[in-house]
Amino acid sequence: MSAVEPLPGEEVALAAGLGRVLAETVESPLDVPPFDSSAMDGYAVVAGPAAELEVRGESRAGRPAREAARPGVAVAISTGAPVPEGADAVVPVERTEAAGDSRVRVGESRPGANIRRAGEDLRRGQGVLVAGAELGPAELGVLSSLGRDRALCARRPRLALLVTGDELAEPGEPLEPGQIYSSNSAALAGQAAQAGAEVTLRAKVPDERDSTRAALAAALDSADVVLVSGGVSVGPHDHVKPALAALGVYERFWGVALKPGKPTWFGTRDSKLVFGLPGNPVSAMVCFQLFARPALRALQGGEPAARRTTARLVTPWKVNPGRTEAVRCRLRPDGAGLLAEPTGDQGSHRLSSMLGADGLALVGPGEEELPAGTDVTVELL
Repeated sequence: MSAVEPLPGEEVALAAGLGRVLAETVESPLDVPPFDSSAMDGYAVVAGPAAELEVRGESRAGRPAREAARPGVAVAISTGAPVPEGADAVVPVERTEAAGDSRVRVGESRPGANIRRAGEDLRRGQGVLVAGAELGPAELGVLSSLGRDRALCARRPRLALLVTGDELAEPGEPLEPGQIYSSNSAALAGQAAQAGAEVTLRAKVPDERDSTRAALAAALDSADVVLVSGGVSVGPHDHVKPALAALGVYERFWGVALKPGKPTWFGTRDSKLVFGLPGNPVSAMVCFQLFARPALRALQGGEPAARRTTARLVTPWKVNPGRTEAVRCRLRPDGAGLLAEPTGDQGSHRLSSMLGADGLALVGPGEEELPAGTDVTVELL
């Protein structure tokens, strides 16, 4: 988080604003609703006892009545229509009875009955949204109710995604001996998009020194965040770390006490962020969630932390002695809260273990097995 410098804002049309992060504080420029309106179909009246009244005119949504209400005179009114001059109550149509041409019997009413007051939702000058709020359907609706068709939002981080490995074949291509289909590109690009990033570059990089350096140089020149999958360990074909060093990227950490994800790497060059994620598909997804996602949210001025909850283990869990473990789990409610059930074998190569996972149960290191029923912290996915 200390390496993150929030990105500048840009005007965004509300039609394209879903999921964007607000970069301004919004106050209401008007009362919402802007006039007293009816909450029911019925008759606008001067509040009082039950009576038979003459009906003059009608107030409809978008078409205010020209007639005024007064003692002995009611105005027909529709839900959402402006309350006519002189009226201080609305009698619902189900509490009325026709009494001949242009006459109606109404029940007793009290002042203010079935009337929505101007400013009842929002007052002029009232704070509505703050910078850092994510624009969901409700936020977009409220901005529209203020007459806004645009909002100042943080620019989406430009992200370059490089996936290393001679063994990788692109989906749709035939597999050669010793090859597997590349999954990290699709999975990580999806996670990046969900975190608000714009994936501007996706490339497969062979396990070769010069190719690795050239790909990283292009990525650093074009993006705010560079995400590399694989090649960050110390094997003879792992070229990412020396290439980054040669390109002036400062290593902030390499290696985390986490399972899966031990070889995770993070560095910076000026304001650019570089994440070296493991090549194993589950490790890559887990480390994106725990490290890259918070940074992408913070770049946009949003809340970095994912939501967490507490759940009880369905089965015993053997604790890792030296590392925190991120256990993929499904959550289900019971009468006393939430239960966390591991999705199966937790091998970092088993991408199918992410299917149906609601969260990562974060189990700290220790020497003893956790019995079923133990409370664990779960980061929601």
